Amino acid sequence: MPRIAEFYGIAIYLYYRDHAPPHFHAIYAQYEAVVSIAEARVVRGFLPPRAEGLVREWARRYRTELECDWELARSEESLMPIPPLE
Repeated sequence: MPRIAEFYGIAIYLYYRDHAPPHFHAIYAQYEAVVSIAEARVVRGFLPPRAEGLVREWARRYRTELECDWELARSEESLMPIPPLE
């Protein structure tokens, strides 16, 4: 599971050959959530409200990059790192 970004203690991962719809995994301390790329919303799991807000803001900002990495992961190609939220 390649880590594509990390910011404010939140790590963002994409799994190779993961199931649709396009999504990523956000891990913060003991919490983990699956986040939709298209809607930038948690579809499974839980993040504390502040962490969820940061992840959603980041996902909206880098949606195009996330979509590209999703396609690379589905093809089992190397993923591109995505800048952190600053």
